[in-house]
Amino acid sequence: MSRFDEVQARSLSDPEGFWGEAAQGLHWDKPWDRVLDDSNPPLYRWFPGGVLNTCYNALDRHADGGRGEQAALIYDSPVTDTIRSYSYRELRDLVARFAGAMAARGVGKGDRVIVYMPMIPEAAIAMLACARLGAIHSVVFGGFAASELATRIDDAKPKMIVSASCGIEPGRVVAYKPLLDKAIELAGHKVETCIVKQRPMARAEMTAGRDHDWEEAAAAAEPHDCVPVLATDPLYILYTSGTTGQPKGIVRDNGGHAVALHWSMKNIYDVEPGEAYWAASDVGWVVGHSYIVYAPLLHGNTSIMYEGKPVGTPDPGAFWRVISQHGVSTMFTAPTAFRAIRQQDPEGAFIGNYDLSKFRTLFLAGERCDPDTLHWAEEKLQVPVIDHWWQTETGWAIAANCLGIEKLPVKAGSPTRAAPGWNVQVLDNEGRPVGPGDIGAIVVKLPMPPSSLPTLWQAEDRFRQAYLTEYPGYYQTGDAGYIDEDGYIFVMSRTDDIINVAGHRLSTGAMEEVLAAHPDVAECAVVGVHDTLKGQLPVGFLVLKAGAEREDAEIVKEVVQMVRNQIGPVAAFKLATVVKRLPKTRSGKILRGTMRQIADGEDYKVPATIDDPAILEEITDSLRGIGYGAG
Repeated sequence: MSRFDEVQARSLSDPEGFWGEAAQGLHWDKPWDRVLDDSNPPLYRWFPGGVLNTCYNALDRHADGGRGEQAALIYDSPVTDTIRSYSYRELRDLVARFAGAMAARGVGKGDRVIVYMPMIPEAAIAMLACARLGAIHSVVFGGFAASELATRIDDAKPKMIVSASCGIEPGRVVAYKPLLDKAIELAGHKVETCIVKQRPMARAEMTAGRDHDWEEAAAAAEPHDCVPVLATDPLYILYTSGTTGQPKGIVRDNGGHAVALHWSMKNIYDVEPGEAYWAASDVGWVVGHSYIVYAPLLHGNTSIMYEGKPVGTPDPGAFWRVISQHGVSTMFTAPTAFRAIRQQDPEGAFIGNYDLSKFRTLFLAGERCDPDTLHWAEEKLQVPVIDHWWQTETGWAIAANCLGIEKLPVKAGSPTRAAPGWNVQVLDNEGRPVGPGDIGAIVVKLPMPPSSLPTLWQAEDRFRQAYLTEYPGYYQTGDAGYIDEDGYIFVMSRTDDIINVAGHRLSTGAMEEVLAAHPDVAECAVVGVHDTLKGQLPVGFLVLKAGAEREDAEIVKEVVQMVRNQIGPVAAFKLATVVKRLPKTRSGKILRGTMRQIADGEDYKVPATIDDPAILEEITDSLRGIGYGAG
C-alpha cells in the first residue's frame, strides 16, 4: 500500500483520530469534548465543545511565537503601482486596532458584517478583525451590482458594512460607494453603520451619521483582544448562486475550518512555514477566503494579495514578475488565467524574463482544467501543474494530488484522487454505485470532513433539500462525472444550471429572471456555451411577445445592459439572440442541454420527449447568426 493509500484509508476508518491529531497543530483555549458529533445525522459537527479564536491562530500565535518580523502579507498592486509588505506583528496590530474600531460601533460576537471591498489589504484586515471579535463576516465580491448586494444585506442582516470608495480595473476606476448606497436603499434591512476606506483614485461621498472614515476610525480606536468562540460557531457566511436565483449563504465554522485549512497547506500544497504562497484569486470568492487570508496565515506562510490581472497589468508576464519578485514557491489560480496568458503569449516568451528558481508547483482550480492548458503550462514552466477540485461549500479540495503526502501520476482532465477525509462515489439516478468509467452523479458519503458547510445561513431545510435529500447518506455535489479504475476522479459537468464563467459559478436561472423582466420578452432561456478563454459564457435566447414592433438588435442590447446592471459585469453576458420559440419537452421543460450542445457544435440526439423537433433547426440557424454552432 502506498503512503497516500495509507493516509487516505486511515482518514476514512478513523476520522476522529485522524482529525484530532491534525487539530493539535493549533492553539485551543479549551479542548473539544469529542472530535466528531455524529448524534444527529445527516447533520454532523466537528470539535463540539472546543473553544478557540481563528484570528489568534492566524496572527497572534505567529507574532508572539517567533515570526513577528516575517512578512505575513505582501500587497502587490500593478494597477496602482504599489507594493507593501506587512509583518505578522504589524498585521496583528492593525487588525486589533480595526477590531477595536468595529467594537466601538457596537459590533460583537455573533453579529454579521458585510465586507464589500476590492483587493486591498484592508479587505483582509476587516475579515480578520471580524474573526478576532467573534463577529461573522460576509464578503461580497466588488463586481456585484447593487441589487445583488441588497439581497445579501436582507439575508445576513449585518450590523455594519465595511467598504472602500472604489476598485481599480485596467483603464478605469469603479466607484463602489454609489453601489453601496443604492443597495442600502433597496434593502429592507437597514444598516446603521458603514466604515469606508477612502482611496485617492476616487473619494466617496459620506452619509453623515452612518458613514465613518477608515483611517479616522482606526486611529481613534483601542486595540481589541481575541474573543474566544466555540469551534461550532460561524466564522463567515459566503453567498453562492442558487438555482432559484435566491443566493445560498454557505456557513463556515471556526474549528473545523481552521483544522482542515492548516492541515492542507503542508499535505496538499507541500509548503513549509515561512515560504511565500500565492493564490491569485479575489477575497470575494472562496479561494480568496481559504488561501489568501486564512490557510497561509494559519500555517505561518507569506501570503501574496494581488490587485491586478494575468494580462494587461501591464503584459502577459505579470504573474512571472510577481513569482520572481516575491520568491513564490507555490501558486494557485484558475485555468482561465492561463488561457488568457497563452492567448497573448503563446510561446511563453515572457517567462524567460524572470527568475523562477524558487517556484515549485502550480495548482489550478475553479473549473475543469482542459488538457491543452495543462500541457502548455507544464511545458512552459517546467514544474508540476496540479488540477484540483473543490467547491464554495467545502472550503478546500475534495480531490487533489496531495504533494505533501505522495505525488501521484498526473492524468490530464482529472483532479487526481479524493483527498484524505473525502469518501467520493459516483451514483446513478436510482442512487446505486456505478462501475469504473461510468458517468453518474458525483457524491460524498457522509460525514464530510472538517471545514465543509454544516448548514446554510438561517435555512436548514433548504440545506437538507439542496444537498442531502436526493441521495440519502450522501452530500450531493451537483457535479457529474466518473471515477476510473485507478480511483482518479473526472468531473465532467454540472448537473444543474450553474455555469462557470472564468471560475465564477453563476446561475443561468438568475439571468433568465432578468431577461424575463424586459417588457418585450415573453419567454427566455440562458445556457452556458464553451469559450476558449473563460471556460463558459452565457448566451440568451429570447422569444418576443406578439406584437413587439422594435428591432431585435435594440432589445438584445437592452437585455445585455439589464444583466450587467442587476447581476454585474462578472456575468460576462454579452450575447443573446431572438428566436421564434424554445425547444421543450412535452411537459414544458426547456431543453437547455440540447441547446448547449448545438451551440458548442457537438453531435446531439433529438430528445425523444421533444414536442417539435423542427425547432432545433431554427435554434441552429439563430446560433449561426451570432457565431456559434456547427458551420
